[in-house]
Amino acid sequence: MKIHEYQAKQLFREAGIPVPEGIIAKTVDEAVAAFEKLDRPLVVVKSQIHAGGRGKGRFKEHPDQPGVVLARSAEEVRDNAARMLGSTLVTIQTGAEGKQVNTLFIEQGLDIAQELYLGCVVDREVGGPVLILSTEGGMEIEVVAHESPEKILSEPFSIHTGLLGFQARKLAFKLGMEGKTVRHAEKFLCQLSRFFIDNDCSMAEINPLVITGDGELVALDAKISFDDNAMFRHKPFDELRDLSEEDPAEVDAGNADLSYVKLDGNIGCLVNGAGLAMSTMDLIKHHGGEPANFLDVGGGANVDQVSEAFRIILADDHVKAVLVNIFGGIMKCDTIVTALLEAYEKVGFTVPLVVRLEGTNVEIARKMLAESGRDIISATDLTDAAQKVVATLSS
Repeated sequence: MKIHEYQAKQLFREAGIPVPEGIIAKTVDEAVAAFEKLDRPLVVVKSQIHAGGRGKGRFKEHPDQPGVVLARSAEEVRDNAARMLGSTLVTIQTGAEGKQVNTLFIEQGLDIAQELYLGCVVDREVGGPVLILSTEGGMEIEVVAHESPEKILSEPFSIHTGLLGFQARKLAFKLGMEGKTVRHAEKFLCQLSRFFIDNDCSMAEINPLVITGDGELVALDAKISFDDNAMFRHKPFDELRDLSEEDPAEVDAGNADLSYVKLDGNIGCLVNGAGLAMSTMDLIKHHGGEPANFLDVGGGANVDQVSEAFRIILADDHVKAVLVNIFGGIMKCDTIVTALLEAYEKVGFTVPLVVRLEGTNVEIARKMLAESGRDIISATDLTDAAQKVVATLSS
């Protein structure tokens, strides 16, 4: 689950991590009032969307307007807020469709001496969380990793203790920090690692992390993602979720306890089991097709869940064919067929449908399909299924 910058900074503030003072605004008048309340000679007007690269992004309606701007007067705040609110911001992470800006964050300007990159992620090779630091603040870390990997420092830390003091000091010294800045860095880095663990984050990124003119560290930006599987431990975070920033189909799938991710292809996939789903997508690609989604109904889905899965797949206008690949263990093959035939009645299939079944009650399921009178293409194995569904697109 992702949250907005202003929400992340509020959580940081509560955890003792230094952030600038800021006020959210959903209207132009609220933006001007925030500027006046902050009473600073310089503020930053920030678009709030679930995507990075806002400072370099541009609005579709105002191609010269970036998603983050500086303002020194109430009039500048008013003019920028009027252009930004309700407009569509396109960044490197949103894709060409962009995201509509409904909220602004008006934040105090700072005396910035240096910009750094700081992030915490889970490293599968290390088998635990890792803190990442770089002198290249403000840049996409992927670009830095590609062009200047030597500028990236990484330090694994324990989920039990967080980053230890000596580890934080080591990183600070490697970045050339001195004096009280090292002490500030030690406290800041240890606090962030503790925050990452305590809140079951999958990512916590501060880009840029700034060193101010008086040598203190402040989170100038904040991007946090939480592990969905751990959110039952953090019920208050439910209030931070912004459904307008999420794909409606993925929201519907989540409400039905389905695992769904929209992709760019045109072959819809309904599979039970994540490994089988990935294998199915690989074979579709291998035989010249492009999967339109990852959809795993799991091992114990009922008829209603499977019907909802079909509805979600068929609601995607890009889907031109559907492949159902079921290995019946806990999920019986005849349950899938019952749901499939019900979906025919409720949703309606207007695209070719290829079905491959194997496992529990497979003979019953195949008989049900054969006697249904529906225009369904049966496949004998996974390769056969992938070849047949790709072939339907050229027929």
